[in-house]
Amino acid sequence: MFHPLPLYVGLRYVRARSHKFFVSFITWASLVGVCVGVAALIVILSVMNGFESELRDRLLSLSAQVRVIPAAVSGGAASAPLDWQDAARRASAVAGVAEVAPYAELQALALREPQMLPVVLRGVDPLASATVSEVGAAITQGHLGDLIAGSGRVIVGELIAERLGLALGDRLTLLVPAVDADGTPEAKLRELTVAGVFEVGLQDHDGTLVFAPLEDVRALAPQSAGAQGLRIRVAEVLEAPAVAERVRRALPAGYEVRDWTEDNANYFRAIRIEKTMMSLILLLIVAVAAFNIVAMLVMVVTDKRTDIAILRTFGAAPRRVMGIFVTQGLVIGWLGVALGVALGLALALNVDTIVPFLEHSFHFQIMDADVYYVTTIPSEVHPLNVVAIGAAALALTALATVYPAVRAAGTAPAEALRYE
Repeated sequence: MFHPLPLYVGLRYVRARSHKFFVSFITWASLVGVCVGVAALIVILSVMNGFESELRDRLLSLSAQVRVIPAAVSGGAASAPLDWQDAARRASAVAGVAEVAPYAELQALALREPQMLPVVLRGVDPLASATVSEVGAAITQGHLGDLIAGSGRVIVGELIAERLGLALGDRLTLLVPAVDADGTPEAKLRELTVAGVFEVGLQDHDGTLVFAPLEDVRALAPQSAGAQGLRIRVAEVLEAPAVAERVRRALPAGYEVRDWTEDNANYFRAIRIEKTMMSLILLLIVAVAAFNIVAMLVMVVTDKRTDIAILRTFGAAPRRVMGIFVTQGLVIGWLGVALGVALGLALALNVDTIVPFLEHSFHFQIMDADVYYVTTIPSEVHPLNVVAIGAAALALTALATVYPAVRAAGTAPAEALRYE
């Protein structure tokens, strides 16, 4: 059977002789290093993808995926009163929009002796399906149906209830800054009743939001142009920026459209930076393994100088000699990459089983419920991440074979055989 010379000899050299222990040890060390580095990269990035998805789900549990607000909020004053019904009709007709609901939102100060806390008073329609699916699903005490217009009832976040010592039926005073008809600033005090408590596991929501009937919030600040807007749910969360752009084109001047990626840009920018830095740090493991491949191949080239000289004497071109050692290095490196991808996927896809087993076996908890909102370690494998990691590792190991192969090709036959 015909075998290309570089492939045949390179594969023979991969199996180091038993008395060449040091070369064999470095070979195995290189293979294991590449395997561990690739597996660690896949597991860590999968876990960080899981945390990113968990954070996104918690942020969007009570936040609008796309929202429409008056342009005067971010700049100059609106030229004329805005027609929110017309805006809702136009937005509903945009492709990708699942539901449009009005809302009102005010900054307020929650007072209950001796504590006070800045909060966001958000008016919602308790009958809207979006409110039922978002707020209703997060309520741990009370009922969403208790938010009746004119009743003075509110639903507060778990952290607000804890810090102010609130329970169902307790009275809560809100200090709401407002502007009267002639433009004079004033403060309104409203005494409300706690009708429910919600929890989504995110401090930005649990520690700041207070829900009330939409009509009640509008009545608190009727002159505030920035107090109301539209909340838009989209069919696909990740398509929100594209949907927001279509909504922006569909609305007349005077409106500003923002999506959740703009509102929470800092969170996800921090996660991207962490993922990038973690990837670079863990890629150093693969780089160290690649240096081991270089060292191993250099020693093999030194050990096989006589063999190289004989091959050159029989007419082997320098390019074919290079191919022998490139083959040897690629087999070791790529086998390590393949094993690393398999090990990494096995670990990343079973994190939810492995972590509880380790916690139970060694009697410790990685994510303490007293410290973290998320008590489990999520994992989400992205195929593109696996492909990118594998390609980067393959490139590094291939690059590691260049210097030893060039050195082997430069061996002078006469010099190598002088004392043989």
